[in-house]
Amino acid sequence: MISNVTDARSNPNDQIDHAVRTIGRSKDRTKVFDAIYRGKQKIKTVGEIAKKTGLNRIRVLQEAKKLASNGIVHQKKIDGETGYEKDNFYAAQKAKIQSFVKNPLKLKSFPTKTRPQPLGSRMETFHAPARLMKISQITIDDIDSFAKVKKIAFENIAEIPMGETKFKNGVMKILGERGIFKDWGGEKNDLCTTRLRYQGKRRSTAFAFKGKGKTGKLTPAKMGKNGDQIQRLFQSPAEVFLLQYWSQIDDSVLEQMQNCAKVKSLADGRTVFYGIIDGQDSSRLIQAYPKKFRV
Repeated sequence: MISNVTDARSNPNDQIDHAVRTIGRSKDRTKVFDAIYRGKQKIKTVGEIAKKTGLNRIRVLQEAKKLASNGIVHQKKIDGETGYEKDNFYAAQKAKIQSFVKNPLKLKSFPTKTRPQPLGSRMETFHAPARLMKISQITIDDIDSFAKVKKIAFENIAEIPMGETKFKNGVMKILGERGIFKDWGGEKNDLCTTRLRYQGKRRSTAFAFKGKGKTGKLTPAKMGKNGDQIQRLFQSPAEVFLLQYWSQIDDSVLEQMQNCAKVKSLADGRTVFYGIIDGQDSSRLIQAYPKKFRV
């Protein structure tokens, strides 16, 4: 069973916003946060934090508990004493969080899901130590469930757009997925299944399908009312994320998927796989499994 990831941990900007609002204007909570994240030491005991902040143990426990209950730090036991461990993501973003805590007005112009950037704007590039993130871009040729597609050459493939529902139903038939997945405005994905096989294992997979109603090169601006469909896709409880479209897909879409995959990996502590299925690959999939796409 895959654990849920809350909205506050769905993308980097929202995570940072969540941390800043949790710390708030409390001077004591700020001291505790700073003490826990200062230096290379991964876990600090209540006694160590009290010594660094000048606060008594009870006050440290009160403020650290608020940070822990909001996922900003992780409570641990060290030789029978309560301690608090850094979160990998927040450790990487410590300086930015501290900057916003010191100057809350700057946070108002910081884009999040509830304060989205204008349509078509690109998500801020995400930086964190590479060793903490495990991501891999894949194609349909890599996926065991779509093995027959390897026999279909790229040359002379006729791209004939198919309706979103019909294409999705075809993919479900290939996977042997019998669930019911109805579209609605606030959905995170168009299909979430555990029946896709990759590298010899069943993998929880979230798909986003863009129907033939969209034309031209796909950019973030064409994905959702606020251009946030990719971010919402990566909120799904999955480890593989695939985006399908009937024409060319812009590099900015892949960039957003890569950034979201990094955050997902950092938050979940495991490898995240992501990829696109453009018009050529969509047509190859239909040619490889023609019976699955017939009504």
